[in-house]
Amino acid sequence: METVNLNEQLKRYFGFDSFKGDQEAIIRNLLDGRDTFVLMPTGGGKSLCYQLPALIMEGTAIIISPLIALMKNQVDAIRQVSEQDGIAHCINSSLNKSVIDQVKADISRGVTKLLYVAPESLTKEENVEYLRSIKISFYAVDEAHCISEWGHDFRPEYRNIRPLVERIGVAPIIALTATATDKVRQDIKKNLGMPDADEFRSSFNRPNLYYEVRPKTKEVDKDIVKFIRQHPGKSGIIYCLSRKKVEDLAEVLKANDIRAQAYHAGMENNVRSQTQDDFIMERIDVIVATIAFGMGIDKPDVRYVIHYDIPKSLEGYYQETGRAGRDGGEGRCIAFYTRKDLVKLEKFMEGKLVAEQDIGKQLLQETAAYAETNVCRRKVLLHYFGEVYGKDNCGNCDNCLHPHERFDGQQELLRVLQVVKAVKEQFKTDYLINMLIGRETEDIRSHRHNELECFGIGDDHNMSFWNAVIRQGILADYMAKDVETYGQVKLTRAGRKFLESPEEFLMSEDREFADFEAEASGGTAALDEVLLKMLRELRRKKSEELEIPPYVIFQDNSLEDMATQYPVTTNQLLNIIGVGEGKAQRYGKDFCELIARYCEQNDIERPDELRVRVVANKSKLKVGIIQRIDRKLSLRDIARAEGLEYEELLSEIYAIVKSGTRLNIDYYIDDLMDEDHMLDIYEYFRDESETDSIDEAMDELGSDYTEEEIRLVRIKFMSETAN
Repeated sequence: METVNLNEQLKRYFGFDSFKGDQEAIIRNLLDGRDTFVLMPTGGGKSLCYQLPALIMEGTAIIISPLIALMKNQVDAIRQVSEQDGIAHCINSSLNKSVIDQVKADISRGVTKLLYVAPESLTKEENVEYLRSIKISFYAVDEAHCISEWGHDFRPEYRNIRPLVERIGVAPIIALTATATDKVRQDIKKNLGMPDADEFRSSFNRPNLYYEVRPKTKEVDKDIVKFIRQHPGKSGIIYCLSRKKVEDLAEVLKANDIRAQAYHAGMENNVRSQTQDDFIMERIDVIVATIAFGMGIDKPDVRYVIHYDIPKSLEGYYQETGRAGRDGGEGRCIAFYTRKDLVKLEKFMEGKLVAEQDIGKQLLQETAAYAETNVCRRKVLLHYFGEVYGKDNCGNCDNCLHPHERFDGQQELLRVLQVVKAVKEQFKTDYLINMLIGRETEDIRSHRHNELECFGIGDDHNMSFWNAVIRQGILADYMAKDVETYGQVKLTRAGRKFLESPEEFLMSEDREFADFEAEASGGTAALDEVLLKMLRELRRKKSEELEIPPYVIFQDNSLEDMATQYPVTTNQLLNIIGVGEGKAQRYGKDFCELIARYCEQNDIERPDELRVRVVANKSKLKVGIIQRIDRKLSLRDIARAEGLEYEELLSEIYAIVKSGTRLNIDYYIDDLMDEDHMLDIYEYFRDESETDSIDEAMDELGSDYTEEEIRLVRIKFMSETAN
């Protein structure tokens, strides 16, 4: 193609005076008809790399994009640079025939320079036939990581792109992604049939983004409300893994006077579209979303991205956090983490192919390593994408702003490397840790590695410690995980050298998240021990007076929360863990009066009120369960209808009655067990038990009673005595 003054064209169409980073080189490569692979972080200007050449070149560029929302956003943006709306169009499942006919007419007249299509639309025979009749300038595959099963957003339809290109007509291909490890990059090039594509890789470092991981306790909703209140009027995105949590959290935020809306794939298209527009136009401040939201959303001033649940992969995390601070300004990325979430995500993988499970588990391990580490988060993140970050302290993550004590782990690293070498570099992290601590697993015995001299050489430290040594040893390039073998740990050249001549290895232990999970039961650093003692004494007196066990009135975690939040009215009591309206009305008055007197006598300033708990008690799930029990439906049928495991439903029902709502499940219990059997369990909870623990009840009652029976009678007992 003849030489084009790209700066003139850039100024003409987009109003910019100069290109960013590799943009100009990428565009020239494409104009020269060469296949091109672009790895560029969110906010780096990927879209311009195919938009400008499409406007300049003869013919129509086919832009393959995964989301309708992304297409709409980009089509609207491109139409602003031309007097003709027809310059950019999209074909997707949301369009009717007459609109598609108009699109084809504009293409045939040579007006349309960019045609956005979903991969599913591209496979339709009528579209393939039509596209064969027009001149294609090039193909752009946006969000190209969707091609790879190792990518965080795998879409099988993306695997069909190369055969479709062959059918429609070969032209240069440009593949673009914001997140891709070496494995994903190889996958993309192989599947698009462009092994010799010229590669352009930008740095993944976003210096303006602040990274922080916080423990996820039962107070997480309250923590999020507090955070948003500290950043009033600023735009933010909160990501949750489930649609239900998205809806519940959005309600919590709205109840606390935060302009927020939910967004997920199960909502009507027009509702999603309106929510997206409201966010861009700043009619709302916060979007609570599943990962369906945000791809290609051109809002440069998102000031924070919060992950309510830890993501399934670091690629997903990086892409989602990348939506913050795209204008180079402040961007705070907060993730809430508990190991329980990892267990939950692993359970979701059950039933998938073994290879898929192996991939998924390895991706989760990388996410856990990022969350639990005490070293620079930026360093960990960039290392995952194959980029070396030279500094030890980035100055813009929680670990660097509050550094942890480091020590020389030379001898510990040496022991790890010796084990890796002894097992011939053929095993993963868990296996190596079991070797170090001397745990004789079946796998280790079958390989007879328990007979090796190095077996148990690390039994002076626990699993968490050795995990940290291995993770930081990989970060320092003494070891590497082999992706092809799903994470087998190999020695690097530096690791072999270290074995011969050990040197100082500064490291820190990982964060211990188990401690935070224990706190989640209700205790916090702000707990008022004196008040707690008084509340327990009041509960004991009430219990004797009413002749019911103390835990029926208020459970320990409720009292601990009262001794932290100081509720002095029945309304404020509704914010307390495990307290619903029924329980607040029935027992709350005396407790509130005691707390009010205590605050007055001790000049205690109460914390600001947050209306978080009230909303949680009115969630759609709880309402649905209550309505179905009122209609006397089988509990197993209710579980199926609500998409829950039966055990999960029993937990939900118990939470409902525990917080003060009366439910009658006699109809279900009567079908399941005889009255004497039921009374034995009921009397145990009424007369003998000092706790509502199921494990203790099973030990006391013996094998004649099933766990299901005990749980059901506990619900009946709590409903009748506490409410």
